[in-house]
Amino acid sequence: MPRWQLLAAAGGTVLAGVVATAIALTTTTFGSAGTTNAIAAGQTTPAAPPPTSDKSPTIPSPAPTKTTKAPTTPLAVNGQLHVCGVHLCNTHDKAIQLRGVSTHGLQFAPKCYPSAALDALAKDWHSDLLRIAMYVQEGGFETDPAGFTAKVDTLVDKAEARGMYAIVDFHILNPGDPAFNLGRAKTFFAAVAKHNAAKKNVLYEIANEPNGVSWAAIKAYAEKVIPVIRARDPDAVVIVGTRGFSSLGIAEGSSSAETIADPIKLPNVMYAFHFYAASHKDNYRAEITKAAAELPMLVTEFGTVTFTGNGTFDAASSTTWLDLLDRLKISYANWTFSDIDESSAALKPGTCASGKFAGAGVLTPSGKLIRARLRAAAS
Repeated sequence: MPRWQLLAAAGGTVLAGVVATAIALTTTTFGSAGTTNAIAAGQTTPAAPPPTSDKSPTIPSPAPTKTTKAPTTPLAVNGQLHVCGVHLCNTHDKAIQLRGVSTHGLQFAPKCYPSAALDALAKDWHSDLLRIAMYVQEGGFETDPAGFTAKVDTLVDKAEARGMYAIVDFHILNPGDPAFNLGRAKTFFAAVAKHNAAKKNVLYEIANEPNGVSWAAIKAYAEKVIPVIRARDPDAVVIVGTRGFSSLGIAEGSSSAETIADPIKLPNVMYAFHFYAASHKDNYRAEITKAAAELPMLVTEFGTVTFTGNGTFDAASSTTWLDLLDRLKISYANWTFSDIDESSAALKPGTCASGKFAGAGVLTPSGKLIRARLRAAAS
Protein backbone atom coordinates (compact mmCIF):
# COMPACT_ATOMS: atom_id res chain seq x y z
CA MET A 1 0.00 0.00 0.00
CA PRO A 2 1.42 3.38 -0.81
CA ARG A 3 2.82 5.36 2.11
CA TRP A 4 0.25 8.13 1.84
CA GLN A 5 -2.50 5.48 1.98
CA LEU A 6 -0.90 3.98 5.07
CA LEU A 7 -0.74 7.41 6.65
CA ALA A 8 -4.28 8.17 5.63
CA ALA A 9 -5.49 4.88 7.02
CA ALA A 10 -3.61 5.41 10.24
CA GLY A 11 -4.85 8.95 10.51
CA GLY A 12 -8.38 7.84 9.92
CA THR A 13 -8.02 5.24 12.60
CA VAL A 14 -6.66 7.81 15.06
CA LEU A 15 -9.29 10.28 14.12
CA ALA A 16 -11.97 7.68 14.50
CA GLY A 17 -10.63 6.80 17.96
CA VAL A 18 -10.55 10.44 19.01
CA VAL A 19 -14.10 10.94 17.83
CA ALA A 20 -15.22 7.76 19.56
CA THR A 21 -13.52 8.83 22.76
CA ALA A 22 -15.09 12.28 22.54
CA ILE A 23 -18.49 10.78 22.03
CA ALA A 24 -17.96 8.39 24.96
CA LEU A 25 -16.86 11.25 27.20
CA THR A 26 -19.78 13.32 26.15
CA THR A 27 -22.15 10.48 26.86
CA THR A 28 -20.73 9.70 30.28
CA THR A 29 -20.02 13.23 31.45
CA PHE A 30 -23.44 14.78 31.13
CA GLY A 31 -26.56 13.28 32.52
CA SER A 32 -30.10 13.93 31.46
CA ALA A 33 -30.43 16.71 34.01
CA GLY A 34 -27.05 18.22 33.19
CA THR A 35 -25.42 17.21 36.51
CA THR A 36 -21.78 16.12 36.43
CA ASN A 37 -21.11 12.42 36.58
CA ALA A 38 -17.59 11.68 37.83
CA ILE A 39 -17.53 8.06 36.76
CA ALA A 40 -15.69 8.95 33.48
CA ALA A 41 -12.99 10.72 35.51
CA GLY A 42 -12.50 7.56 37.64
CA GLN A 43 -13.96 9.12 40.79
CA THR A 44 -16.44 7.49 43.21
CA THR A 45 -20.05 8.73 43.54
CA PRO A 46 -20.40 11.29 46.40
CA ALA A 47 -22.98 10.57 49.14
CA ALA A 48 -26.30 12.24 48.50
CA PRO A 49 -27.00 15.15 50.93
CA PRO A 50 -29.64 14.44 53.61
CA PRO A 51 -33.15 15.30 52.54
CA THR A 52 -34.42 18.63 53.77
CA SER A 53 -37.81 19.10 55.45
CA ASP A 54 -40.20 22.01 55.25
CA LYS A 55 -41.39 21.29 58.85
CA SER A 56 -40.11 23.44 61.71
CA PRO A 57 -38.47 21.59 64.57
CA THR A 58 -40.98 20.40 67.22
CA ILE A 59 -40.72 22.32 70.52
CA PRO A 60 -42.32 20.55 73.47
CA SER A 61 -45.28 22.45 74.94
CA PRO A 62 -44.84 23.53 78.54
CA ALA A 63 -46.77 21.47 81.08
CA PRO A 64 -50.13 23.08 81.92
CA THR A 65 -50.05 25.15 85.08
CA LYS A 66 -52.19 23.67 87.84
CA THR A 67 -54.55 26.26 89.30
CA THR A 68 -56.03 25.83 92.74
CA LYS A 69 -59.51 27.20 93.19
CA ALA A 70 -59.89 29.63 96.05
CA PRO A 71 -62.08 28.28 98.85
CA THR A 72 -65.63 29.52 98.49
CA THR A 73 -67.76 28.15 101.35
CA PRO A 74 -67.82 29.79 104.77
CA LEU A 75 -66.27 26.70 106.33
CA ALA A 76 -63.50 26.42 103.72
CA VAL A 77 -62.62 30.10 104.10
CA ASN A 78 -62.74 30.31 107.90
CA GLY A 79 -61.95 26.84 109.27
CA GLN A 80 -62.00 26.19 113.01
CA LEU A 81 -63.53 29.10 114.91
CA HIS A 82 -62.51 30.46 118.29
CA VAL A 83 -63.08 33.45 120.51
CA CYS A 84 -60.57 36.29 120.36
CA GLY A 85 -61.31 39.21 122.63
CA VAL A 86 -65.03 39.93 122.28
CA HIS A 87 -65.32 38.50 118.77
CA LEU A 88 -65.85 35.22 117.00
CA CYS A 89 -62.70 34.67 114.96
CA ASN A 90 -61.59 32.33 112.23
CA THR A 91 -58.51 30.16 112.00
CA HIS A 92 -56.51 33.20 110.83
CA ASP A 93 -57.47 35.22 113.95
CA LYS A 94 -59.72 37.47 111.90
CA ALA A 95 -63.01 38.59 113.47
CA ILE A 96 -65.95 37.29 111.43
CA GLN A 97 -69.73 37.41 111.42
CA LEU A 98 -71.90 34.39 110.62
CA ARG A 99 -75.41 34.97 109.29
CA GLY A 100 -78.03 32.29 109.00
CA VAL A 101 -81.22 30.69 110.25
CA SER A 102 -82.57 28.44 112.96
CA THR A 103 -84.70 25.38 112.49
CA HIS A 104 -87.92 25.05 114.40
CA GLY A 105 -88.22 22.16 116.83
CA LEU A 106 -87.27 19.05 114.86
CA GLN A 107 -90.41 17.28 116.04
CA PHE A 108 -92.64 20.17 114.91
CA ALA A 109 -91.29 20.50 111.35
CA PRO A 110 -90.11 17.01 110.38
CA LYS A 111 -90.36 17.60 106.60
CA CYS A 112 -88.51 20.92 106.56
CA TYR A 113 -84.88 19.78 106.68
CA PRO A 114 -84.14 17.33 103.84
CA SER A 115 -81.06 17.75 101.69
CA ALA A 116 -82.95 20.02 99.28
CA ALA A 117 -83.62 22.49 102.09
CA LEU A 118 -79.96 22.68 103.03
CA ASP A 119 -79.02 23.02 99.37
CA ALA A 120 -81.33 26.04 99.16
CA LEU A 121 -79.83 27.58 102.29
CA ALA A 122 -76.26 27.11 101.10
CA LYS A 123 -76.65 27.96 97.40
CA ASP A 124 -79.71 30.21 97.14
CA TRP A 125 -79.76 32.00 100.50
CA HIS A 126 -75.95 31.97 100.92
CA SER A 127 -76.41 31.15 104.57
CA ASP A 128 -73.26 30.70 106.68
CA LEU A 129 -75.03 29.12 109.61
CA LEU A 130 -77.72 26.61 110.56
CA ARG A 131 -78.89 26.50 114.15
CA ILE A 132 -80.39 23.11 114.98
CA ALA A 133 -83.10 23.59 117.60
CA MET A 134 -83.45 20.35 119.54
CA TYR A 135 -86.23 20.78 122.08
CA VAL A 136 -85.67 18.87 125.28
CA GLN A 137 -89.28 18.89 126.46
CA GLU A 138 -92.50 19.24 124.42
CA GLY A 139 -92.07 15.87 122.71
CA GLY A 140 -88.35 16.36 122.14
CA PHE A 141 -85.14 14.79 123.40
CA GLU A 142 -86.53 13.39 126.65
CA THR A 143 -88.93 11.17 124.68
CA ASP A 144 -86.23 9.60 122.46
CA PRO A 145 -82.64 10.57 123.36
CA ALA A 146 -80.94 8.35 120.77
CA GLY A 147 -83.34 9.31 118.00
CA PHE A 148 -83.02 13.06 118.53
CA THR A 149 -79.26 12.85 118.91
CA ALA A 150 -79.08 11.05 115.56
CA LYS A 151 -81.25 13.73 113.91
CA VAL A 152 -78.95 16.46 115.20
CA ASP A 153 -75.83 14.62 114.02
CA THR A 154 -77.34 14.12 110.56
CA LEU A 155 -78.04 17.84 110.19
CA VAL A 156 -74.53 18.70 111.38
CA ASP A 157 -73.15 16.35 108.73
CA LYS A 158 -75.33 17.92 106.03
CA ALA A 159 -74.27 21.42 107.03
CA GLU A 160 -70.61 20.42 106.95
CA ALA A 161 -70.99 18.87 103.49
CA ARG A 162 -72.26 22.23 102.22
CA GLY A 163 -69.61 24.32 103.94
CA MET A 164 -71.94 25.74 106.59
CA TYR A 165 -71.48 26.09 110.33
CA ALA A 166 -73.96 24.47 112.73
CA ILE A 167 -75.08 25.50 116.20
CA VAL A 168 -76.28 22.53 118.24
CA ASP A 169 -79.04 24.04 120.40
CA PHE A 170 -80.11 22.29 123.61
CA HIS A 171 -83.48 23.99 123.51
CA ILE A 172 -84.71 24.37 127.05
CA LEU A 173 -87.61 26.71 127.75
CA ASN A 174 -90.03 25.26 130.24
CA PRO A 175 -88.91 24.61 132.93
CA GLY A 176 -86.51 27.53 132.65
CA ASP A 177 -83.96 26.34 135.21
CA PRO A 178 -81.28 24.55 133.17
CA ALA A 179 -80.34 22.47 136.23
CA PHE A 180 -83.59 20.57 135.74
CA ASN A 181 -82.07 19.04 132.58
CA LEU A 182 -78.47 18.77 133.76
CA GLY A 183 -78.35 14.96 133.47
CA ARG A 184 -79.91 15.04 130.01
CA ALA A 185 -77.51 17.79 128.94
CA LYS A 186 -74.50 15.74 130.00
CA THR A 187 -75.79 12.66 128.18
CA PHE A 188 -76.62 14.59 125.02
CA PHE A 189 -73.45 16.65 124.80
CA ALA A 190 -71.21 13.68 125.58
CA ALA A 191 -72.69 11.86 122.58
CA VAL A 192 -72.92 14.75 120.13
CA ALA A 193 -69.44 16.09 120.97
CA LYS A 194 -67.94 12.64 120.49
CA HIS A 195 -69.60 12.29 117.08
CA ASN A 196 -68.53 15.74 115.91
CA ALA A 197 -65.14 16.12 117.60
CA ALA A 198 -63.19 16.02 114.34
CA LYS A 199 -65.42 18.60 112.64
CA LYS A 200 -64.62 22.29 112.40
CA ASN A 201 -68.15 23.55 111.81
CA VAL A 202 -69.82 22.91 115.19
CA LEU A 203 -70.71 25.36 117.95
CA TYR A 204 -72.57 24.15 121.07
CA GLU A 205 -75.42 26.13 122.65
CA ILE A 206 -75.97 24.54 126.03
CA ALA A 207 -79.11 26.34 127.27
CA ASN A 208 -81.49 28.09 124.89
CA GLU A 209 -83.48 30.44 127.14
CA PRO A 210 -82.92 30.12 130.88
CA ASN A 211 -85.65 31.93 132.75
CA GLY A 212 -86.78 32.38 136.33
CA VAL A 213 -83.24 31.75 137.66
CA SER A 214 -80.23 33.89 138.53
CA TRP A 215 -77.11 34.34 136.47
CA ALA A 216 -75.22 32.54 139.23
CA ALA A 217 -77.39 29.44 138.72
CA ILE A 218 -76.92 29.55 134.95
CA LYS A 219 -73.16 29.90 135.37
CA ALA A 220 -73.04 26.93 137.76
CA TYR A 221 -74.88 24.79 135.21
CA ALA A 222 -72.52 25.88 132.44
CA GLU A 223 -69.46 25.03 134.49
CA LYS A 224 -70.75 21.45 134.77
CA VAL A 225 -71.69 20.97 131.13
CA ILE A 226 -68.75 22.64 129.38
CA PRO A 227 -66.16 20.13 130.70
CA VAL A 228 -68.26 17.29 129.22
CA ILE A 229 -67.92 18.89 125.78
CA ARG A 230 -64.27 19.86 126.25
CA ALA A 231 -63.32 16.27 127.14
CA ARG A 232 -64.34 15.24 123.61
CA ASP A 233 -64.15 18.41 121.52
CA PRO A 234 -61.61 20.66 123.23
CA ASP A 235 -61.50 23.41 120.61
CA ALA A 236 -65.16 24.08 119.95
CA VAL A 237 -66.96 27.30 120.81
CA VAL A 238 -69.61 26.97 123.54
CA ILE A 239 -72.51 29.43 123.81
CA VAL A 240 -74.21 30.00 127.17
CA GLY A 241 -77.73 31.34 127.46
CA THR A 242 -78.21 34.43 129.61
CA ARG A 243 -80.73 35.41 132.23
CA GLY A 244 -84.31 36.30 131.30
CA PHE A 245 -84.86 34.25 128.13
CA SER A 246 -81.33 35.10 126.93
CA SER A 247 -82.04 38.82 127.18
CA LEU A 248 -78.96 39.55 129.36
CA GLY A 249 -81.49 39.91 132.18
CA ILE A 250 -83.58 42.75 130.72
CA ALA A 251 -86.77 40.64 130.55
CA GLU A 252 -86.50 40.01 134.30
CA GLY A 253 -85.59 43.53 135.38
CA SER A 254 -81.82 43.05 135.44
CA SER A 255 -79.07 43.93 132.98
CA SER A 256 -75.84 42.70 131.45
CA ALA A 257 -73.89 44.15 134.37
CA GLU A 258 -74.15 40.96 136.42
CA THR A 259 -72.77 38.82 133.60
CA ILE A 260 -70.01 41.32 132.82
CA ALA A 261 -69.02 41.34 136.51
CA ASP A 262 -68.98 37.53 136.80
CA PRO A 263 -68.17 35.89 133.45
CA ILE A 264 -67.36 32.25 132.91
CA LYS A 265 -63.60 31.94 133.16
CA LEU A 266 -63.07 29.37 130.42
CA PRO A 267 -61.74 29.87 126.88
CA ASN A 268 -63.94 29.92 123.78
CA VAL A 269 -67.15 30.80 125.60
CA MET A 270 -69.75 33.16 124.14
CA TYR A 271 -73.04 34.50 125.51
CA ALA A 272 -76.45 34.23 123.85
CA PHE A 273 -78.80 37.12 123.22
CA HIS A 274 -82.33 36.83 121.79
CA PHE A 275 -84.74 39.49 120.54
CA TYR A 276 -87.96 39.82 118.56
CA ALA A 277 -87.97 42.98 116.49
CA ALA A 278 -91.62 43.99 116.89
CA SER A 279 -91.40 43.71 120.70
CA HIS A 280 -87.80 44.51 121.61
CA LYS A 281 -86.42 47.79 120.46
CA ASP A 282 -84.22 50.60 121.76
CA ASN A 283 -83.66 49.32 125.31
CA TYR A 284 -82.63 45.90 124.03
CA ARG A 285 -80.40 47.43 121.37
CA ALA A 286 -78.70 49.62 123.98
CA GLU A 287 -78.10 46.61 126.25
CA ILE A 288 -76.43 44.41 123.65
CA THR A 289 -74.32 47.35 122.50
CA LYS A 290 -73.05 47.81 126.05
CA ALA A 291 -72.50 44.09 126.61
CA ALA A 292 -70.72 43.58 123.29
CA ALA A 293 -67.95 45.92 124.40
CA GLU A 294 -67.14 43.50 127.25
CA LEU A 295 -68.43 40.04 126.33
CA PRO A 296 -68.35 37.84 123.21
CA MET A 297 -72.00 37.90 122.13
CA LEU A 298 -73.90 35.76 119.61
CA VAL A 299 -77.56 36.21 118.65
CA THR A 300 -78.54 32.57 118.42
CA GLU A 301 -82.21 33.44 117.90
CA PHE A 302 -84.16 36.46 116.73
CA GLY A 303 -87.46 37.07 115.04
CA THR A 304 -88.85 39.77 112.78
CA VAL A 305 -92.18 39.66 114.68
CA THR A 306 -93.36 39.79 118.30
CA PHE A 307 -91.84 37.69 121.10
CA THR A 308 -94.64 35.14 120.66
CA GLY A 309 -93.12 34.12 117.32
CA ASN A 310 -96.27 35.43 115.68
CA GLY A 311 -98.03 38.72 115.16
CA THR A 312 -96.88 41.80 113.29
CA PHE A 313 -93.97 41.56 110.88
CA ASP A 314 -91.85 44.62 111.64
CA ALA A 315 -89.52 45.19 108.69
CA ALA A 316 -88.27 48.58 109.91
CA SER A 317 -87.23 47.38 113.37
CA SER A 318 -85.76 44.18 111.91
CA THR A 319 -83.62 46.23 109.53
CA THR A 320 -82.44 48.49 112.35
CA TRP A 321 -81.48 45.41 114.35
CA LEU A 322 -79.60 43.76 111.50
CA ASP A 323 -77.73 46.97 110.73
CA LEU A 324 -76.66 47.12 114.40
CA LEU A 325 -75.49 43.50 114.43
CA ASP A 326 -73.49 44.09 111.26
CA ARG A 327 -71.88 47.13 112.83
CA LEU A 328 -70.98 45.23 116.01
CA LYS A 329 -69.93 42.15 113.97
CA ILE A 330 -72.27 39.89 115.95
CA SER A 331 -73.35 36.62 114.33
CA TYR A 332 -77.03 35.71 114.17
CA ALA A 333 -79.63 33.05 113.35
CA ASN A 334 -83.19 33.93 112.36
CA TRP A 335 -86.18 32.12 113.84
CA THR A 336 -87.29 30.15 111.81
CA PHE A 337 -86.55 28.33 108.61
CA SER A 338 -89.83 26.41 108.64
CA ASP A 339 -93.33 26.50 107.21
CA ILE A 340 -95.06 26.49 110.61
CA ASP A 341 -98.18 28.67 110.45
CA GLU A 342 -96.56 31.62 112.23
CA SER A 343 -95.50 35.00 110.89
CA SER A 344 -91.92 34.34 112.05
CA ALA A 345 -91.64 31.38 109.66
CA ALA A 346 -89.57 32.00 106.53
CA LEU A 347 -91.50 29.55 104.35
CA LYS A 348 -95.13 29.64 103.25
CA PRO A 349 -97.35 26.89 104.67
CA GLY A 350 -97.06 23.68 102.63
CA THR A 351 -93.58 24.45 101.30
CA CYS A 352 -91.83 21.66 103.18
CA ALA A 353 -94.23 19.00 101.92
CA SER A 354 -93.64 20.22 98.35
CA GLY A 355 -89.89 19.65 98.65
CA LYS A 356 -89.11 22.91 96.81
CA PHE A 357 -87.18 25.42 98.91
CA ALA A 358 -85.24 27.72 96.56
CA GLY A 359 -86.31 31.10 95.24
CA ALA A 360 -88.41 33.93 96.65
CA GLY A 361 -91.72 32.43 95.56
CA VAL A 362 -91.90 30.06 98.53
CA LEU A 363 -91.13 32.74 101.13
CA THR A 364 -93.17 34.78 103.57
CA PRO A 365 -92.43 38.52 104.02
CA SER A 366 -90.07 37.59 106.87
CA GLY A 367 -88.31 35.00 104.75
CA LYS A 368 -87.86 37.44 101.87
CA LEU A 369 -86.24 40.01 104.15
CA ILE A 370 -83.79 37.55 105.71
CA ARG A 371 -82.88 35.88 102.41
CA ALA A 372 -82.24 39.28 100.83
CA ARG A 373 -79.95 40.31 103.70
CA LEU A 374 -77.95 37.08 103.52
CA ARG A 375 -77.59 37.29 99.75
CA ALA A 376 -76.50 40.92 99.93
CA ALA A 377 -73.89 40.13 102.58
CA ALA A 378 -72.46 37.35 100.42
CA SER A 379 -72.23 39.44 97.24
